Amino acid sequence: MQPTTAAVTSGSLSPVGRTAAPLREQVIAALRHAILSFELQPGQRLVERELIERLQVSRTTVREALRELASEGLVTVIPQKGATVSAPSAEDAKDLYEVRASLESLVVRRFVERASDEQAQRLHEAVERFAAMTATSDDIRATLEAKDGFYEVLLEGAASEVLETLLEQIQARVRVLRATSMMRPGRIEESVRELRGIVAAIRRRDADEAARLCADHIWGAARSALTQMEAVAG
Repeated sequence: MQPTTAAVTSGSLSPVGRTAAPLREQVIAALRHAILSFELQPGQRLVERELIERLQVSRTTVREALRELASEGLVTVIPQKGATVSAPSAEDAKDLYEVRASLESLVVRRFVERASDEQAQRLHEAVERFAAMTATSDDIRATLEAKDGFYEVLLEGAASEVLETLLEQIQARVRVLRATSMMRPGRIEESVRELRGIVAAIRRRDADEAARLCADHIWGAARSALTQMEAVAG
């Protein structure tokens, strides 16, 4: 994906508030939210002057925030050229999906081992909400948010702060890839079927099958995303 030259639009960001949270953390949170919600697009240039004006903070604060987001993989900083919203290459995508498949499979195993029947029921309900939403809307942002509900319950039931932190980091890095994957015709319907299969195995307390189906789901998403990326590049 090539960087775009679009500027930060008036609707993308607003001045940060003066709350108890340190100003730097507020700016990081505002920019992170704008990136993950696609208000700032992959490949878009992040012009310091525009960010300073929009957020009404100092150049130092903006630069510190961009460095933090670069460490998270959400921003790419090129010396002498500035910062852009990260846009993963095909090679990056393959590596990210491989890590994600292994990590999410482990999270699913921990859910089977540790989650209550009530949490397993809530996981089922989260999938059905995702299915209902996607059946009536083609809004990719809303689709991602609906699927986030599945991960919230999954991580709660897995009860591992370590896995939660790692998965949240990976999910942030692959969010644009998840959106790309779901743009392929038929992928959302496949995703619903795959998630239902995972939940069914979880409710049977079959950790091996649930983990296998989870890995299959991630690799299905990877193939879909890479196909879409190749189509755009071609």
